[in-house]
Amino acid sequence: MRLKPTMFREYDIRGRETDDELNPQVMDFLGRGYGTFLNRRGIKKTVVGRDSRATSEEFSKAFTSGLLSTGCEVLDIGLSTSPMLYWAQFHFESVGGAAITASHNPAGWNGVKLAVGYSQTTNTEELQQIYKIIEAEDFAKGTGEERKTPIDDVYIADLIKRVNFSDTPKILLNTGNGTAGVIGPPLLRAAGCEVTELNTEIDPTFPHYPANPAGVEMMEDTGAHVRSAGADLGVAIDADGDRLGVTDENGKTLWPDVYMVPLVRELLQEKPGAKIIIDVKCSMALEEEIREHGGVPIMWKTGHSYIKAKIAEEKADLGIELSGHIFVVHGYYGFDDALFSALKLIESLRVSGIKLSEMKSAHDRWVTSPVYEVACADEVKYKLVEEMTAKFKADGYKVIDLSGARVVFEDGWGLVRASSNLPHLVLRFEARSKERLQEIEEMFRNILKQYPGVGSEWETG
Repeated sequence: MRLKPTMFREYDIRGRETDDELNPQVMDFLGRGYGTFLNRRGIKKTVVGRDSRATSEEFSKAFTSGLLSTGCEVLDIGLSTSPMLYWAQFHFESVGGAAITASHNPAGWNGVKLAVGYSQTTNTEELQQIYKIIEAEDFAKGTGEERKTPIDDVYIADLIKRVNFSDTPKILLNTGNGTAGVIGPPLLRAAGCEVTELNTEIDPTFPHYPANPAGVEMMEDTGAHVRSAGADLGVAIDADGDRLGVTDENGKTLWPDVYMVPLVRELLQEKPGAKIIIDVKCSMALEEEIREHGGVPIMWKTGHSYIKAKIAEEKADLGIELSGHIFVVHGYYGFDDALFSALKLIESLRVSGIKLSEMKSAHDRWVTSPVYEVACADEVKYKLVEEMTAKFKADGYKVIDLSGARVVFEDGWGLVRASSNLPHLVLRFEARSKERLQEIEEMFRNILKQYPGVGSEWETG
């Protein structure tokens, strides 16, 4: 079967819910391809979960049908966040795992995240192996069995025993009408929080805004409701539960390279010299913060699969990605669970008695932009970024090319990279002053105007 190649992205599969991209027949073939991929590695058991998108239940049934036809044993945990799927892998001792989800993508998209180990998801090469299996229709044959295995209660019980509050923090929880609206409120309340709910009703049309805390719109709404509710903290969760957004008690948005400072300091107090993986979009201030408190910052590629693999390679204790993927290794499993990361942040703040608005850190020395996204077709974006990277180097700039081009100046930096999830370019900038920040941003804007395949509208990602 011929599938659209662009659906096979850097570390998962995502496409539009259309006749020529994702539909039940395609999902059945994806299940057959993944089941064969596992079978060739001697893996017979797979956990399957799904998010709350309009097509996810139907797609999950089709995907499971494909898996069963290859002889796989399927443990169906039903409606669940992606972190719950990873958690279930450990709980059921299942190396295989598949989450039917398009993560934070807008309505009209769906996909699947595929595991190749405990919470370790496929890389580009492995996805291409699955693509070739499907293209050749070279499927394993067998008769698998399916069991329904809901985990909500045991998942909540495990997480709350890992944190401890001495009082009752007031939390504003915004799940953007995504999947975390089912598990988030009972989890936070079971942990001892007083919860004010915002957009926790499931609605696959995402009527207010995309459930993506990397976007300014969701965070500004969260902040406004924090102020009206008198909450101690605003917590925003993306559509499949693996991205965390935070506002302080005044409703001000704090990006992950800022709000993680309390947890970084706590970790380094407990484990001096700990390694912390950060992605290329993170502020220089976070590197300075880690070093000043005795840790070892390691910059790496953007992408949850890449960060998890690097954590394992370096035996790191924490991973921070600017999009909101937080990987807590010390005291947890090391995968990106936004709700658990929120609980750990709440605990750290209550223990220290610090309010996020009062926190002083290396960030006071830097001025940083939000993350911007600009339209650029999937078929074009990677080649364009390669060309820009080569040009920056040829012009004599220092370039960190782990993931796109992070162009480093004496007093700041600018980043352009291809989005792994959408037909977009991703940009971010930082400098010692507002004026210098504007200069760096304008430089990138002028360069991008030279490429006809790039959109003119910059949106916050």
